[in-house]
Amino acid sequence: MRFTHRPDYGALMSEPLLQAVNLQCERDKRILFRELSFSILPGTVTRVEGPNGSGKTTLLRILAGLNDAWTGELKWRGSPVDSQREEFLRNMLYLGHRPGIKPLLTPLENLRALMAGRRQVSDAALRQALQGTGLAGFENVPCRNLSAGQQRRVALARLLIADEPLWLLDEVFTAIDADGVQALEALLLQRAAEGGAVLVTTHHDLDLPGMHKLTLGAGGLSDEC
Repeated sequence: MRFTHRPDYGALMSEPLLQAVNLQCERDKRILFRELSFSILPGTVTRVEGPNGSGKTTLLRILAGLNDAWTGELKWRGSPVDSQREEFLRNMLYLGHRPGIKPLLTPLENLRALMAGRRQVSDAALRQALQGTGLAGFENVPCRNLSAGQQRRVALARLLIADEPLWLLDEVFTAIDADGVQALEALLLQRAAEGGAVLVTTHHDLDLPGMHKLTLGAGGLSDEC
């Protein structure tokens, strides 16, 4: 599997895309994290890590606007997210740990649905994205007939037509083979080189040059050495 990606998302900027200030989240009467503050700069890949149950997926869902059981403040390009919710959502791409595709639809139909309301993308571009994730010849096969790895590739094809500057990726390395892992790692590095920002959770031993780490339970954002 070989990912290819459209180039140029703009020059790197020194101002943060996303800022979190004093986030706190409680679940089942247990505090997952408190006083959590960090900034995400363009041109960076940040791995969110911590032990099971530390709130990695919960944090990404909070950032994506899918969980409101938290306190604190989120800022998008220096202004509160709440004051510019539509702009933030247009500029953010979230992929959960489940593929998030409809089994009765084909890969091509799923991509059409995922892009609906975002921007118009030709079927030729959608087919090229599916080809880029190794799904050439499966574009019109119902996803219920695909393997778990192939269903994951349908979701990952979304990355190849994405123009959002912020990617929130939860366990995207699940159910893909070694070649796919290598290709996805290269895509994340390319995304950062183009000026985008990526937050990713993974049980895969992700080790990218210049990668940042946001460690839950330790309250730190650091550069990978």
